[in-house]
Amino acid sequence: MILKEEALKIKMDSLGIKEADLEEKFIRSSKKGGQKVNKTSTRVYLKHKPTGIEVKCQEERSQALNRFLARRILVNKIESLVLGREAQAEKEIEKIRRQKRKRSRRAKEKMLKYKKIHSEKKNLRKAPAIE
Repeated sequence: MILKEEALKIKMDSLGIKEADLEEKFIRSSKKGGQKVNKTSTRVYLKHKPTGIEVKCQEERSQALNRFLARRILVNKIESLVLGREAQAEKEIEKIRRQKRKRSRRAKEKMLKYKKIHSEKKNLRKAPAIE
């Protein structure tokens, strides 16, 4: 069984990302968490020197977990850049855009026709009103 860290390391090697190419800084977080967050530097800043891609991560209160998550985000960005694929986020945005798009007139008429048929069926099922 491959651990997440090992899988990330393999992915970094396959893309040619070396630890030496990464500039890493730890910054104080600026969100909920109280004293713990205010006292420790849990936010991770990563910069890949060859490409100039920068990533900041403060998803968790743990610095070690944020380091892992920042590397994973960086690898995904570099992978989308290297392989020329759309990033996962862009795909999701496009999907939402398609869902919100207005229906064509023909599709709207068809949908309204089926709604009318359905409402007529429901009206036929109703018990007759007793006067």
